Amino acid sequence: MKARARWVEGMAFMGEAGSGHAVMMDGAPEYGGRNIGIRPMEMLLIGLAGCTGFDVVQILKKGREPVTGCDVEVEAERATEDPKVFTRIHLNYRISGPGLSPAKAERAVTLSKEKYCSASIMLGATAEISYAIDIVDELKKVAAE
Repeated sequence: MKARARWVEGMAFMGEAGSGHAVMMDGAPEYGGRNIGIRPMEMLLIGLAGCTGFDVVQILKKGREPVTGCDVEVEAERATEDPKVFTRIHLNYRISGPGLSPAKAERAVTLSKEKYCSASIMLGATAEISYAIDIVDELKKVAAE
């Protein structure tokens, strides 16, 4: 796996992945940025959300669960001193599907956190990671309407 970040101007960098995809990153205006791209530390949180979301969907699909949606929201706190590592991270999973098993969703999230998600395991070295799961049972939702 390869990646690079190329300085564009000011505090803006173009990040390029070995897969050929690119993303603009920039610093906050108080650090000389122009706010034209995502912050590098925000990218880490987005990567975490994508990594664990990928795992959860894959585990549920392998278990033949009827998953139709998975949103992962992340809230984090950082240290006040340099290096300003993440110290607390909370993941809110919203997983939907008709008749989706809450127990299997919980198992998928736990497996991701403890075994499969490289991002959460690495970030867990400095941060306390917690999570909450909201199951949206589309069968019950339709029946209520």
